[in-house]
Amino acid sequence: MASEQYEAVLPSLYLPQLARVKRAAMMTEWEKHFEIELTTGQPLGHEPGQFVEVSVFGIGEAPISVSSAPRDDPGFELVVRKMGNVTSALHRLEAGATLGLRGPFGRGFPLEELAGRDILLVAGGLGLVPMRSLIQHILAHRSDFGTVTLLYGCKEPAELLFTDEQAEWAERDDFDFRVTIDRPHPDWDGHVGVVTTLFEGLELDPRSTKAVLVGPPIMYRFVILECVNRGMADEDILVDLERRMKCGVGKCGHCQINNKYVCQDGPVFSYHEIATLREAI
Repeated sequence: MASEQYEAVLPSLYLPQLARVKRAAMMTEWEKHFEIELTTGQPLGHEPGQFVEVSVFGIGEAPISVSSAPRDDPGFELVVRKMGNVTSALHRLEAGATLGLRGPFGRGFPLEELAGRDILLVAGGLGLVPMRSLIQHILAHRSDFGTVTLLYGCKEPAELLFTDEQAEWAERDDFDFRVTIDRPHPDWDGHVGVVTTLFEGLELDPRSTKAVLVGPPIMYRFVILECVNRGMADEDILVDLERRMKCGVGKCGHCQINNKYVCQDGPVFSYHEIATLREAI
């Protein structure tokens, strides 16, 4: 019986299933947006904040965050930054191409803990990609949450992601969206400064708020400090850690931080869980 259970689980963990590129388009000079669908016709079955291992046959495999909320159809979305051999190969793919996919993997955003709370979302750069899966979920179930605020920062206007959706977020009266770039730019007439400068004038009730942070480690240090200084508990500050999650199932050790495997114990952690871990943030 045990061997039968092992064989039943094995393909989903170690063997990629086939998926097809339904649509592919460049978002910026560095990022490409994909709509993918499983050839089985089944939904991916992910939770916001999880990731998948994507294979380009003959090239290799790379971990990519899912950038869309769960759906009932076999489609889901990825955004890929061109960085190495696998991501460069992914950038060469167009609609109709076939790729391999393992997952979804990891612990995503704790939706039950977030329900009924005020939500502060803070995204830096590419961090908006996994954050978008949570944003879509929140907006689709808006009555389940209190006030919702999104602070988003990039280095320059050319790096801004999902600009069409940003315009929609800015028009909503039940979603406080604030965006900034790091330094003045001739093509930008909005707020200028690092993302923590968006905290100025922000009303936040530390007893009812859950903060979700996704971005580079240097951003975490300063945003966490802002949250703690405003009276938020460590348990109410959630961070999404990015590591080289090579296997996705806690076997290779590439993503290990002390006794934590980011691919399984995360990638979403509370600050309380990782505050004592060296090299976590």
